[in-house]
Amino acid sequence: MEIGSKVVATAAIKMALTSSRQEETMLKRVLLEQEEVKAVAVDYGGEFITSVGKIVERAVVASKREGVIKDTHADEGAVAGATREAIAQIMPKALGLNVGGKIGIARHQDHVSVAIFLGIGLLHLDEVAIGLGHRAVHD
Repeated sequence: MEIGSKVVATAAIKMALTSSRQEETMLKRVLLEQEEVKAVAVDYGGEFITSVGKIVERAVVASKREGVIKDTHADEGAVAGATREAIAQIMPKALGLNVGGKIGIARHQDHVSVAIFLGIGLLHLDEVAIGLGHRAVHD
């Protein structure tokens, strides 16, 4: 089976939905062994508007640190762009509110996907949202 954007996007979503570091580690290993997909997840939280830059930065830094992407402008730009796309999808629900959640990043060859899962706090009425971005990067 050819691994394409659907598999990589699914991997990013699964990483964003993990509930513990142990689950992240296990899923990373399974994705790498079974599908040759490199993946990482990173937590974040805070007031949404002021967190946007931090979310993008955390996604890029975690991706480089875990070897999901190389230390190149093209790879960093792909993750940053996919992260911004995911943020744009959840922005209408999150503007002006506190958020907390996880970013999942996955890559196989030239496919890079970023999924953002977040809880949006409004008093005791919590909302949830998922945003997904994808980019193609050539080695």
